[in-house]
Amino acid sequence: MGTWKSRGLRGSTLEELVNRTNELYREKGLALIQKIPTPITPVRMDKEKRHITLAYFEQRSTVDYIGAVQGIPVCFDAKECAVDTFPLANIHPHQVAFMKDFETQGGAAFFLIHFSHVDLFYYLTLRELLVFWNRMEEGGRKSFRREELSPEFYLSHRNGIVIPYLEGLQRDLDSRD
Repeated sequence: MGTWKSRGLRGSTLEELVNRTNELYREKGLALIQKIPTPITPVRMDKEKRHITLAYFEQRSTVDYIGAVQGIPVCFDAKECAVDTFPLANIHPHQVAFMKDFETQGGAAFFLIHFSHVDLFYYLTLRELLVFWNRMEEGGRKSFRREELSPEFYLSHRNGIVIPYLEGLQRDLDSRD
């Protein structure tokens, strides 16, 4: 008997790992980061079971997470990739625009990318993303390869924290000075 795989649960494990990391950072008093729910409008409800059976998105989502780290505003999105080439189609122009505006206001915006096939986490700065994004907009590749990424922004499990993105954030902030 074959196994049915739902596309609707893609990234749910990554979301759980990010949420757990956020909880640990909050417990340690290092950061306060919240998952931003995507606003929906219910169209059909199952009144007996009291749940939504059909809905549509009210607006395009900007980022998955937003909060503060030691007084620094932070926003980021988490993406999963099962191969060594990350398609830029997984990132939307309105997300890039929001993140640019966020950094203009003094915040730090980034992507956490999980290369699931090799279980590697990468902290992608907005600056690094924009190099690939601009290349795409100028008619170049519509993706980037893992070997194009800066080695210092790979994240390793440390002190019980599966995705220690605060290390990436520190490197990101240090590189801005």
